[in-house]
Amino acid sequence: MSVMTKKALSSSLKAMMERSSLDKITVKDLVADCGVNRQTFYYHFQDIYDLLSWIYKTEALDSIINYRTYDTWQQGFLKIFHYVLDNKKFCMCTYRSMGREHLELFLHQAVFELLMGVIEEVNANMQVRLEDKNFIANFYTYAFIGIMLEWIRNDMSGDPGIIIDRLSVLIEGDMEKAINKYVKSC
Repeated sequence: MSVMTKKALSSSLKAMMERSSLDKITVKDLVADCGVNRQTFYYHFQDIYDLLSWIYKTEALDSIINYRTYDTWQQGFLKIFHYVLDNKKFCMCTYRSMGREHLELFLHQAVFELLMGVIEEVNANMQVRLEDKNFIANFYTYAFIGIMLEWIRNDMSGDPGIIIDRLSVLIEGDMEKAINKYVKSC
């Protein structure tokens, strides 16, 4: 029952964001649209932004769990692009509102976890400190997020597949080089 209620609330929020900006949607409006009471909403979420975070986590993050390897990171990143594209109105509304931070946090978590999987695989036979691996993952995460946010800012024009191909060419072999540099500095 709990997951069904959360999904109903998320569906209502996404539908409302098709018609209105996130900043104008209240919990009162949301529960009226969904047909539940305020107490039910607050049982599950602290506020609308908490619901927004839950939507991004459950709809997108879980779908890339199997793409955190050196050979599959491109597919995982492409899945993130396609999620944003498939939910264009919802993501654009988030991007253009006070909820933008939640979109950026979602992107950071998704990309960071994906890249950490790659770094762990590349690092398998080497001893690199966790803080160095985190630094490498953050460096690439912010580069990827910057590219994605620019793509969103430009109304998602441009083929995500081409963007991923260009990224792949640009960074091929770079993670191994970075890991090796940190191995030498230990």
